[in-house]
Amino acid sequence: MAKQILRINMTKLEATYEPVPEKWARWAGRGLTSSIVADEVDPTCHPLGPNNKLAIAPGWVSGSPAAPSSGRTSFGGKSPLTGGIKEANSGGLSSQKIAKLGLAAIILEGMPKDGKWYSIFIDKDGVQFEDAADLMGKGMYEIDTLMWEKYPNKPAVIGIGPAGEMKLSNAGISVNDPEGEPGRYAGRGGLGAVMGARGVKVMVVDDKGGPGVEVANMDLFKTGRKKLTAAIGAHDLTKRDGGLWTFGTNVLMNIINEAGGLPTRNFSAGQFEGAAKISGEAVVENIEARGGVGTKHHACHPGCIMQCSSIYPHEDGTAFVSVIEYETSWALGANCGIDDIEYIAQATWECNDIGLDTIEAGNTIAIAMDGGYLEFGDTEGALKTFDEVRSGTPLGRVFGQGVEATAKAFGVYRVPTVKGQSMPAYEPRAIKGIGVTYATTAMGADHTSGYTIAPEIAGVGGKVDPLTHTDKAGLSLTFQSATAFIDSTGYCLFIAFPILDIPEGWAGMAESVAGVTGLDITGDDVLAIGKEVLKIERLFNEAAGFTTADDRLPEFMRDEALPPHNVKWTMADEDLDQVYAWVHED
Repeated sequence: MAKQILRINMTKLEATYEPVPEKWARWAGRGLTSSIVADEVDPTCHPLGPNNKLAIAPGWVSGSPAAPSSGRTSFGGKSPLTGGIKEANSGGLSSQKIAKLGLAAIILEGMPKDGKWYSIFIDKDGVQFEDAADLMGKGMYEIDTLMWEKYPNKPAVIGIGPAGEMKLSNAGISVNDPEGEPGRYAGRGGLGAVMGARGVKVMVVDDKGGPGVEVANMDLFKTGRKKLTAAIGAHDLTKRDGGLWTFGTNVLMNIINEAGGLPTRNFSAGQFEGAAKISGEAVVENIEARGGVGTKHHACHPGCIMQCSSIYPHEDGTAFVSVIEYETSWALGANCGIDDIEYIAQATWECNDIGLDTIEAGNTIAIAMDGGYLEFGDTEGALKTFDEVRSGTPLGRVFGQGVEATAKAFGVYRVPTVKGQSMPAYEPRAIKGIGVTYATTAMGADHTSGYTIAPEIAGVGGKVDPLTHTDKAGLSLTFQSATAFIDSTGYCLFIAFPILDIPEGWAGMAESVAGVTGLDITGDDVLAIGKEVLKIERLFNEAAGFTTADDRLPEFMRDEALPPHNVKWTMADEDLDQVYAWVHED
């Protein structure tokens, strides 16, 4: 059975199944969501208006038999936070279930004429709309529980919390994990507000009885899968007993701190004296000491063999929250001058429940601290900001709009954003390559768009000096291209670590895609295909009004030296402009 596009029109409350048009036939994941947005969304439209759409797509290999760590779902639309194109992807249950229903993508469009909110149930027999009035105002923990009580077969639950209902620019989209809990988020860029603007509180996807995923060339797929699985199992970061396996992504806390690139107290320093207390090592120590349901090596979706997630328990061993990622612990911790891991766990829970991106939420609190509303290190005050957002107070709605709105409200000059989106947990003055990615990607400041931390800090794919300018523009473009391809596969981005160091893994990734799709793709094609995705996204943003002037880091980073290296952002604008100069040359 050929894959189909499921188009859900909320104006007509109508669902239609369409053949995948030729122009989209070779795409999946990020490549498909960005193509849909580029083709069907007016770049100048209001992100919360009737002409924006939310595209949801599993990757090329999602749902195929035993493809390792292949449960990523891409969500795309025009971002309320940046005003440009956005792709945010998530783990959880949705990708494989959507794929196994024979769907290449779901397009959510229109707005209900009656102004009501709806829940949507999707299975092999079609789509059902239900009035969601009884779900409004509820957080994602309760929503996920209610949906699993209502529907059999432990379906995927894609939903928004109160932040999405209020259409706040920091609203993310939650996907439940194998335990039926929130915590897997397409968090960045405010796509939860785009879903909320369609009048949809929750979508439930049950794949039981679906047609499954066809594999065009099973022998080639198995060959590629074997190579990739072996590479993941052999690499120091992704193998069992490796860094990610042992400590999760928060293994980076002490490493980045040591490198002097850990943004601290709203990007005013590059090292935090309390880093060890909020590190992956500290989290694991508590998990082991408390026992109960506390879990290391947790998979965020079925079939993940890297298992870098965890379940953090209360002191009595009952479940507290999953998962305290590195970026989460940094944003809510170091960048706010907070070294209390229990507070970070609670703040993470609040973000999961309200439906907030933890990076933007933590940075927003840091801005409020820099602006004098709170003191750095004030855990009690920080938690009250979540109450403000949840309750929809005027101040809470300001916080919910993210860093730039909060900085204006409190008169803060040190605003760590690019294209309206705040920076993640790597200081670009101390790690230049990631700064180039922040500046130039169409997504706004986003480490996952081109993770040059791999060679600059981890020595993956070669070792590069993080403090030098040399060749950083080319490095960033290579990583942005590779990332755009990986984001289209459905594989977790962390496969980048092994495939950059182990050539058989790189080839295996491409061969597994070719095996499933029948496309003529080898490892030699990966970067070129990734650049096609980047071009689609770049041209959308240009049509929306973005220019090279938007590819710049904030002024304060050129003015203020960052300790301990006492470095400023000194990359030349001409070097930044080279990253995407090719778009109009081809």
